Amino acid sequence: MSTFRDRPGSVLERDSGRPASVPHRHVDGGGTTTLITDLPYGPRAAEIAREAVAVALHGATQADLLDDARLIGSELATNAFTSGSPPLVLCVDRRSPTAGGLEVEITVTDGGCSLPGSPSPPVPEEEAESGRGLVIVEALADAWSLTTGTHGTRAWCRLTHRALTSPADTN
Repeated sequence: MSTFRDRPGSVLERDSGRPASVPHRHVDGGGTTTLITDLPYGPRAAEIAREAVAVALHGATQADLLDDARLIGSELATNAFTSGSPPLVLCVDRRSPTAGGLEVEITVTDGGCSLPGSPSPPVPEEEAESGRGLVIVEALADAWSLTTGTHGTRAWCRLTHRALTSPADTN
């Protein structure tokens, strides 16, 4: 599978803020579309991640999956910015299984962190204004993982939308 990288935030047109054209996507022969982009190391990482996920899933008819994927991309990017170090990289893989439906994998990597991470998301205090990102990812994703280290951190998740089958298909 080929990958493409470009400048931070380049998935958006600089002047208009709209999604840029498709050159950041790659479609392989197996039905997988991959989008990879560097994210800015700063508060805009979440916004850029949301827009990049929307570009990667352009044309998807599953509105709930698109909403969940955009939120997860935003949360993973925010977590990388607040807990990690540069560079931040977003990868979105979109697959259409032969049985139908849609499978999306979202990965955000960063340059690592000095503190060891927990294998499960910490439960934030009820009155806390932050700290719910990985809890949200865990609630929305079909599968997810977080691997932390001093030289790199990788947060990954999978969202799956199964094709609807009619009663005639089951007979």
